[in-house]
Amino acid sequence: MARLPVYLRTLLELQAESVSNISSERLAEMAGVNAAKVRKDLSFLGSYGTRGVGYDVEYLLFQMSRELGLTKDWPVVIVGIGNLGAALSNYGGFGDRGYPVAALIDADPSKVGKVISGHIVRHLDDLPEIVTELGVAIGVIATPAETAQEVADKLVAAGVTSILNFAPAVVSVPPEASLRKVDLSLELQILSFYRQRDAAGEGLEGLDALDRVAVQKSASA
Repeated sequence: MARLPVYLRTLLELQAESVSNISSERLAEMAGVNAAKVRKDLSFLGSYGTRGVGYDVEYLLFQMSRELGLTKDWPVVIVGIGNLGAALSNYGGFGDRGYPVAALIDADPSKVGKVISGHIVRHLDDLPEIVTELGVAIGVIATPAETAQEVADKLVAAGVTSILNFAPAVVSVPPEASLRKVDLSLELQILSFYRQRDAAGEGLEGLDALDRVAVQKSASA
């Protein structure tokens, strides 16, 4: 599952370059994994390629988009419109990839009613109505740590069971909900660890290829 988005991004780059076919070896090289793993992953999608020709880029894109649920839009609500929430709301890449921002929510009366990134900020108390009205599928928590659990509870109660948490807090959800956490400080700590190893002459040895690519891309971002 974690590798499919990497393959998808690689295939989108190939599509932009008008590449029609790709070998497992070339896809593996671009994605930072080994060719055997690519072939095994793609076999789960029912795609086996053609000897001497490789894989059809357009067909692989269709298969992966379908598997990742990208053949339809998934409206997103962002809760917590501080600096991070406002920045996320202004990022056009979400809508381009099938995750349009449907609503912005905050509990601060001084923010409610303001227009940010083309959306009127609405109050947290209106969450159930907003979810029903806009068909919200995914909730993004961008609040301070102390309110993150309360927001997660309100999202689940309103029927939003797919949650992305940016708050620096441990949040729990019931079994029927899915939660993913984005911890920027953790990613920085991982980078500093490998940077320290690099300074000591150890570099990125010991990482598998996919992790090396992730660390290098994070460092160059």
